[in-house]
Parts: sequence; C-alpha cells; structure tokens
Amino acid sequence: MKADSDLVRRQNRALVLSNLRRRAPIARVDLGAVTKLSPATITAITADLISEGLVETVADEVSDVIDADPGLPARRGRPRILLRLDARAAYILGIKIAINQVTFVLADFGGQIAARRDLSIRTIGEGRLAFPKRLVELARTFLAEERVSARRIAEIAIAAQGFVDQGSGSVMWSPAFTEGDVRLVDPLEAAFGVRCEIANDANMIAEALHAADPTTYGGTFAVVFVDYGVGMGLFIGDKLHSGANGSAAEFGHMNHIPHGPLCRCGRRGCVEAFAADYAIYRDAKGMPPDTDPRDASPTNAELLALEAAAAGGDGRVLAIYEKAGEALGYGLARLMALINPGRIVFTGASTRAFPLIEPAMHRAIGDALVEDLRRFTVFETLPWDKDMILTGLVADALARLDREVFADPANAQLFRQDLVA
Repeated sequence: MKADSDLVRRQNRALVLSNLRRRAPIARVDLGAVTKLSPATITAITADLISEGLVETVADEVSDVIDADPGLPARRGRPRILLRLDARAAYILGIKIAINQVTFVLADFGGQIAARRDLSIRTIGEGRLAFPKRLVELARTFLAEERVSARRIAEIAIAAQGFVDQGSGSVMWSPAFTEGDVRLVDPLEAAFGVRCEIANDANMIAEALHAADPTTYGGTFAVVFVDYGVGMGLFIGDKLHSGANGSAAEFGHMNHIPHGPLCRCGRRGCVEAFAADYAIYRDAKGMPPDTDPRDASPTNAELLALEAAAAGGDGRVLAIYEKAGEALGYGLARLMALINPGRIVFTGASTRAFPLIEPAMHRAIGDALVEDLRRFTVFETLPWDKDMILTGLVADALARLDREVFADPANAQLFRQDLVA
C-alpha cells in the first residue's frame, strides 16, 4: 500500500510541476481546478516544492475584485498569492547539431532560454572519435563564459539531424557527419557527471508544439520539417513516436520513385531527394540527378530567387516545386492511410515556398487516398523562420525531469543538496 501511495504522490507532484510550467504564475485554487486535485493535496505538494526550492510565491499584480453593489465603484481586496517555478532551481544545457553548425543554449527551470551561442563548426570534417571530444570542450567553454557551474546543470539534451540511437547515445547516420556511429552521450555524461539524452531534431519540433498546446497538438499528429532535408516528428495516441532505438519517423527517406534522384542518405528516389532545398536547387540548375547533394547547396538568396521565378510565372521552375509537392503528397497519403492523423503541420525554411508546393501536394493526396481517410485531417503551416527544435528539446528535458527526478521528494532534496554542497 505504501508503494501505491508513493506512486500516486509522485504522479501528483509531476502533474503540479507540469501545470506550473505551462500556466504559471497561478493561484493554488486555480492550480487545483486544472489538475483536479483537492485543496489539501495542492497545499501539501506546493508547500513541499517551496521548501525544496523548486517553487516560489509572487504577489498577483492585479488584486481580486470584491463583488459590490453595481451602483457603487468596485472595491479591490488584497492581492492573491501566486505560484511559479523558481527559475534558478536548475538549468538545462541544450545542444543542437546541424550541418556545420553547433548551437548551445542554457535554459532555466522555467524553460526560458538564458543564454545562446551559435557556432560555425565544420562537422563534415570531424571524425567520429574527434567530434565528441571537441563537443565536450565547446560545452565547457560555453558554461565558463556564462559563469554557470556544471553542478547547476540538471540534464544535457542533444538534438541532431539524422538517425539517432538512444540506446547507444549515438548519431548513427547524419548529413552533418561523414562517418557514422558518432557517440555523444557517454563522453558528455563522463565530463559533466549528469544525465545526457539525445533525440532527433524533428521529434523535438513535435515536442515543442505539444508542450505549448497539448489540446491542439495532441492525440495523433505529424510535423513535417522541410528545409535542408525532410524530417518528421510524430505523436501517436498522445505520445511522441520513437522507434525501437529512439529514432524519429524517417518520412524523408521513404522511397517515392525507385532508382530516382540521389538522396543525402545515399539511396535513390527518397521523398527528400525531390522536396529538400538541395533537390529543388539541383533540378533548377540542370544538374544530373545523381549529383551529390553536398555539391548542390543553395544559399538563402539563391532559394529566394528560385521562389520568385516560380511565383512570377517561370513554368520550368514552377514545375520543380510542383514535383516536390507531388512527392510530399504521395508520401503523406501513405502516412494518413496508416495512422489517420488529426493534424499535419509543416515547418522549416522551405515552407516559405508552400504556396508553390501545396496545390500539387493536395492533388497527390486526393489521387492516392479515399476521401474518408483525409477529410478530417487539418493542414497547418507554421511561420517559416520559427525554429522550434531547441524549444522542444528544453521542454522534453524538463518534462522528463518532472517525471523522473523532481516528482520524487527524495531525489529533489538530493539534487538541491548537491547544488549547495
């Protein structure tokens, strides 16, 4: 019975923490309403969280209005006491790895980015053994520059392009590296003495949406990232989909046309080989379809010029965007037949060209899928310049800490003792 009561207590603490992260500052009575927990339970849990240094109180900026005679001026009472997470309680070190770029962020316990550093690192030239060592040194330098002790880091979280294996803590394949099986988790854990987790970057976009608005972005939905590549983050049954080893849904590497154009993964005819920015550029410049994607790397200005040409009536360039839309559409039709997502969200820089892509995409979906399987799916495009990978990475790490560390009072106290030791 004690084990059952401890489990319920941990679940209730995690529920309170997650709602404080999403809704704070919030009064105890309102926290009880959204969590459906009793006033006594809310009082006990929040008192513990305050004593542990995880939650703090703050006076409401707007005082409660006391009901009065409608004919008289409203009177104001004492300000309510609101609760919010103590941002100083712990930090997350987030790392995003892309082609020739590494981004570091330091996020506080409330999920706000306290510091960010974007570094141009030629990842393509780094070996599988050399890069982890360099990443450790870069992380140490970042923390030193921000004057944050490694003892204040509750978790290190990595988002990387490509196929990641969470079991081995490795980037098994990525366009960011020439070699495979780049093991990152073990060296970082050894260097800093804290847990490190790794995830696919597209999965973290889906996590960011779900964390911000679980009502809209809940149940079963997909995020399609179209940019330097084509990726997908997927929620099924209100849970982030991860393969047997923690991989994302590799939508971009589904085959569209066998023996088609060369993809960055080394195979031919993938959806990405038609829809990614290098595919658009390669086709527009008349390069052979087997041209290495690394030799077809457009600048942002070049992509803008192609979009302007297509929008301005250049039939040849417009046909390339339509071919990209067709590849996306047939791929999505397969996905919709399998899992019937309630919402499909598009993001990434290439969604800037979505008006050129979307008509052909919907035609392909209509050709491939009966209406009953597509009529209720909502399609949405996010602002093309909104980068949510790091937002999702931080949200995912904090949610994990809520469930696995701070939901247990003993673990929370040990963590706080380590901070002041």
